[in-house]
Amino acid sequence: MLLKGERTFVVRDMGGFVAHLNMPGWLKPKPTDHGRGPLAMIVESILDPGRVIAMHEHWNDEIISWVPEGVMRHDDKAAGRLVIDRDHLMVMNAGASFWHSEETLASDPPLRMLQILVRPYAVDLEPKIQHGPMPAAAANVWRHLVGPEGEGAPFYVRSAIDFFDMRLDAGLRVEFPQKQGRDLYFYVFSGSAVVDKQTFAEGEQGLHLSDDKLEVEAQSASTLVAFLLDPNASITRQGTVGDHKKIPPAIIIRAFLRWRKFRHMWRRHLSHRRSKTEKAIGMEQGCP
Repeated sequence: MLLKGERTFVVRDMGGFVAHLNMPGWLKPKPTDHGRGPLAMIVESILDPGRVIAMHEHWNDEIISWVPEGVMRHDDKAAGRLVIDRDHLMVMNAGASFWHSEETLASDPPLRMLQILVRPYAVDLEPKIQHGPMPAAAANVWRHLVGPEGEGAPFYVRSAIDFFDMRLDAGLRVEFPQKQGRDLYFYVFSGSAVVDKQTFAEGEQGLHLSDDKLEVEAQSASTLVAFLLDPNASITRQGTVGDHKKIPPAIIIRAFLRWRKFRHMWRRHLSHRRSKTEKAIGMEQGCP
């Protein structure tokens, strides 16, 4: 089953820093969790040049920072200053506690990136940070960037999830990555693509509740990310951001999604009635 999610309605504007919060679990018709197994949240972050996010603490989140547009400048008490851009990736395994800051210089281009919040398998693990060059990207081929610790991916998280990215040329079709027993979640960072006869525009997302084969075809040149996740993995839900206490409970989201669906149906009904009325009036005015 492929579930489609439109561009997220959860947006936080903090003045020069805009965060679009995507909840994989909310794609389900009757969500019981904002995340899906080890994948808690995907945040599309936009920072203006010259914006500083002061030193702050994280714990019990595994945070992947993927930056295809612009430059993100990181600073922490352990590794010091690091630069993340289209050629470099960072994974912050926050564990028991990790402090860091983020900024863009006034001379930097606008930053648009994904910050991916992964739930670790246990609380208060050893804090670590990984930073380095990514493997060279090949056009129209999925690039494996992050996987479970000890399984050989270039970067790792302490959870049962794999992360891939790809730039797909217009008109080309490829299969998504697969792994037995794993669900697939994907996000269209730019462009437009068709998956299982459904069109996914920029900022839209899909959740495939199966490990069956699935293909994607780019309508325009597109950049996509994909995750293979174990929905039954052992996880903890105590992350500072990924499982923040202010995230609405599933029962509220179920009610909201029902209301939004009803509103959409009602608007379509009113639009249809208005069209019929206007057509009838036009016919009457055209009569002799």
